[in-house]
Amino acid sequence: MRAWRGFITTSPGLQRVIERDLDQFGLDAGDYQLLAMLSEAPDKQMRMCDLASVLRLTRGGLTRRMKGVLDAGLVERINDEDDRRSAYAHLTPRGWSLIKRVAPHHVATVRAMMIDLLTPAEIKALGSAFEKISSHLRTVV
Repeated sequence: MRAWRGFITTSPGLQRVIERDLDQFGLDAGDYQLLAMLSEAPDKQMRMCDLASVLRLTRGGLTRRMKGVLDAGLVERINDEDDRRSAYAHLTPRGWSLIKRVAPHHVATVRAMMIDLLTPAEIKALGSAFEKISSHLRTVV
């Protein structure tokens, strides 16, 4: 239970620090994660259903999440010409420019607040633990 208690008492504070740092760029953590996923995808785009899955959102949740980045011109929605039921989220040049500007700052914050405080063995163990948890969640959620 010590691990669980540590997680639930620490993660909100870590999230608040990250949110505060992203706020200066007009983003929240969900926006950043969405932009980061698209920035790493081939052609800077993903099918909407795949993006929802990666972000662990429902279709409706992704629609709500996309509203702000669409309105800001950071992402565009592209309909699939071969399958009218499918659409893609595509990172615009403006979104790419923003993520390139924000990412180094975000990484520095994550390093200062978490990574640099841990030993390489602790980082490896945390990574392994969260991969297991994530994999299990995919089977139940």
